[in-house]
Amino acid sequence: MSTESLDRSNPAGAIAEAAKAYSNWGRWGEDDRLGTLNFLDEAKRREGAALVRRGVSFSLSQPFDTNGPQKGWRRRTNPVHTMLDTGMDAALGHQPFPHGLGGADDVIAMPLQCSTQWDGLGHIFDHGKAWNGRDAEKVVTSEGDQVTGIEHMAPYVAGRGVLLDVGRLIGDNGELPDGFAVTEEHLNRTAGAHGVTVGRGDLVLVRTGQLTRVMRDGWGEYAGGDAPGLSFTTAGWLHRTEIAAIATDTWGFEVRPNEFEPAFQPLHQVAIPHIGLLIGEMWDLDALAADCADDGVYEFWLTAAPLPITGAVGSPVNPIAVK
Repeated sequence: MSTESLDRSNPAGAIAEAAKAYSNWGRWGEDDRLGTLNFLDEAKRREGAALVRRGVSFSLSQPFDTNGPQKGWRRRTNPVHTMLDTGMDAALGHQPFPHGLGGADDVIAMPLQCSTQWDGLGHIFDHGKAWNGRDAEKVVTSEGDQVTGIEHMAPYVAGRGVLLDVGRLIGDNGELPDGFAVTEEHLNRTAGAHGVTVGRGDLVLVRTGQLTRVMRDGWGEYAGGDAPGLSFTTAGWLHRTEIAAIATDTWGFEVRPNEFEPAFQPLHQVAIPHIGLLIGEMWDLDALAADCADDGVYEFWLTAAPLPITGAVGSPVNPIAVK
């Protein structure tokens, strides 16, 4: 599908067509909890581990603090970090420990999708259906995701990472403008320029440069506003390549404004409940991208386990890329 062929007045029709064409329902059995992570097997992890040559590592996470991008939409706030015990408590003798022992403790309160994170399989539904065709109301209840809670993915998200730096290849000064739709042609051209292939079991990172821009100019509407991102027309590529997961440096993974009027996150509506794709958002890819551009190597070992929070539909993550 090309962007020119989109009927921008009919999001419902396009979503229904893509959902039917790219569904993975039943592919791994009716009890499946992992979706496309099934593509990331032991052989793929050995392939990823063999990519470590220099031993240099990169954290791909934004800081988790009150200076983050959130503005309260959907009750999402930035992390609130509070000290429970401090050095002052120790110095003043307020701690009940013997022989001069003192310590510090702290707590953090935050939405699970307020910063660098994964979208779990229970995060998005299509017409009341969750991943693998299950009824949404039976999957995610007030007790959390009873079937596909993100804790089930915790052991598996480690393997061959591939960076597609679309922003650096075709953007102005390394940055795509807000509203730029990244197509399959852009992804394939970038992979070719980087000398990498993208295929079964890969963990794909797409850099648009938007985070670079907001870190320089201020958050603005980063959390929920206009952004470069994947075109709805990449749904076939996401399905056909059999990648295990994909992450971007933007808030919402797909291009915003969305390519239909009206619409809200139509690619999510296909990719998560139908393809079963693990999606990461708000990843900081800049340091890794600079190193890849310097040494010309755009593949690496990547480990990015979600926190095993029982019943969660998303999770903060500190992804680590090692080259």
